[in-house]
Amino acid sequence: MSMRVAIIDDEVTVCKLLQKALSKEGYEVESFLAGNPFLERMDQNPFQLIFADLRLPDLDGMEILKRVKRQHVDAEVVVITGHGGIDSAIAAIKGGAYHYVTKPIRLEEIRSLARGAKEKTQLRQENRRLRETLAKRDVLKDFIGNSPAMQEVFAMIKKVAVVDCNVLIQGESGTGKELVARSIHALSPRNRHPFVSFNCGGFTEELISNELFGHEKGAFTGAVATKIGLFETAAAGTVFLDEIGEMPQSMQVKLLHVIQEKRILRVGGTRSIDLDIRLIAASNKNIKKAVAAGSFREDLFYRLNVVTVYLPTLAERKEDLPLLISYFIEKYSRSFGKNISHLADRAMDILMNYSFPGNVRELENIIERAVALSEGEVIQLKDLPPDMQKLEFRTFEGEGLLTLEEIEKQHIARVLAKTGNNKSLSARILNLPRTTLWRKIKHYGLQEEK
Repeated sequence: MSMRVAIIDDEVTVCKLLQKALSKEGYEVESFLAGNPFLERMDQNPFQLIFADLRLPDLDGMEILKRVKRQHVDAEVVVITGHGGIDSAIAAIKGGAYHYVTKPIRLEEIRSLARGAKEKTQLRQENRRLRETLAKRDVLKDFIGNSPAMQEVFAMIKKVAVVDCNVLIQGESGTGKELVARSIHALSPRNRHPFVSFNCGGFTEELISNELFGHEKGAFTGAVATKIGLFETAAAGTVFLDEIGEMPQSMQVKLLHVIQEKRILRVGGTRSIDLDIRLIAASNKNIKKAVAAGSFREDLFYRLNVVTVYLPTLAERKEDLPLLISYFIEKYSRSFGKNISHLADRAMDILMNYSFPGNVRELENIIERAVALSEGEVIQLKDLPPDMQKLEFRTFEGEGLLTLEEIEKQHIARVLAKTGNNKSLSARILNLPRTTLWRKIKHYGLQEEK
């Protein structure tokens, strides 16, 4: 982003000095010897950053600050004052100025303030774009992402929501599968009725049957009363079955019967109960591969897989990282009563180059922790988890000492270690074709020892 900067000072030497220094930094700079010419120019082509002397021949610097903030709320103003004008400078900050500098001016201080103001402006713009994007999405407000991959997900959610068919959501842990399911329900004609969620992982057939179908009084020891199952609870609404790939095969048969017959039988019951529900299932496994391996019923797969929504990993949509980071910083700053604006450059570099095996959920956890631990307005490297700080150490300490080939070898080795030597996942994280990854593993001698 090109930033327009204005310098207002009645000393020609100051104007020339600052204009030259900031132009070299890539800013678009104009200088003014008085306040009125600046205000006229500001109305024609606004500036994002203004350096204004508090003492000008025509207007008081405080008056310029008031007018700028009244008509251009996003513009940042840095006031310039002599040593004797500190009280005035502090008053200016209370009036909305970004910062102040005293004469004689130090160029490094000017450059630093310009960089800080630029970051603040960019963050504000990102937040505004985020709010605008979320407002347009209505029920998709909890999704953050402008990447092409996420835009495809949003489009698919809107398409499938209005069609009363079963949906299969595929994606790694932490990518937001339940959020997708809730969004589909919220946009569907069933949105006035319940949304019921159940995780199939780690339960026996008996427990799943009891939860989904309910039971009659006396069905088994301890069944002292009739229990309504989740399928009945969701009448006319949506049932979300998470981690469907973990469901025991014997239970898969029962679920298939429910889908085909649209009725259930409570455990211990003799009377069929008609169902009117929509099923949405999700898995972090590749269900097609599970079918091929014989661990998931093919007929159930096709019943569930009328439409499939694929969720990208965070590594596949790295361009969304700054937006997500900004969102989580704002969220947890508000939650913890802090005023944290952004990440320090070194901390941001680590996150931008990290693979995020836990996806968005892991990122949120990292930012929540960092906001909680941060002692200032900027999240520093030390606020990140210790293992991520070690990644930074290896990166920066080795910088300029290794060949590109050595760096590549080390990076591939780290990714393989992080994924438990999962070649497919490593290839996705590294953004390499799987065949290319295999060649590099062989080339670098990274095969597992047998």
